[in-house]
Amino acid sequence: MSKPQNPVQMAVIGAAHGIKGELRVKTFTGDPMALADYGPLYARDGRAFQITDIRPANTVVVVRFKGISDRNAAEALAGTELFVDRSMLPDDGEEDEFYHADLVGLEVRDDTGAALGKVVAVHNFGGGDILDVTLAGRKGVLIPFTQAAVPAVSIAEGFVRVDPVAAGLVEDEDGDAPREEDFDPKGRPRGPRDAGGNR
Repeated sequence: MSKPQNPVQMAVIGAAHGIKGELRVKTFTGDPMALADYGPLYARDGRAFQITDIRPANTVVVVRFKGISDRNAAEALAGTELFVDRSMLPDDGEEDEFYHADLVGLEVRDDTGAALGKVVAVHNFGGGDILDVTLAGRKGVLIPFTQAAVPAVSIAEGFVRVDPVAAGLVEDEDGDAPREEDFDPKGRPRGPRDAGGNR
């Protein structure tokens, strides 16, 4: 197989491990050891990497790639992102499980079915998945990928439906958000005198 046509990132190569060409690799697979099950992995430039040995090591795996036999060759690969083609991934997940690659490019619709924009990326900064959406006239709006904010996903039909209120796209009509003209500096809550706060 050549360079993936529909690439899905599986891992990123980290630092060299030892002097015999082994590398620390951060995986994005459910089971880090499963990285070896997908066959050759590909860099963005099309270089293929065949895993010959893999073992767990704390939060990463230590991998030996075919043809990488010394520390210098291993160090040159640090930061290389590794991909497989989407066709190599199984489709037998739960109904509410999706590959990030399948979500990118989907149309974003509101609860009336009106098109709002497109999903351009999926991020996870540690607090759960977030959809990066381009909306008409706006760049990079982030929407939490939760059941409340994104109640429907249809990969087959090519869209995600968002609840504009739960997604933070419009203000909740029931919520009385404070307005600047309503701000009363004398009405601010104050801490104890010895707390060193604003007094």
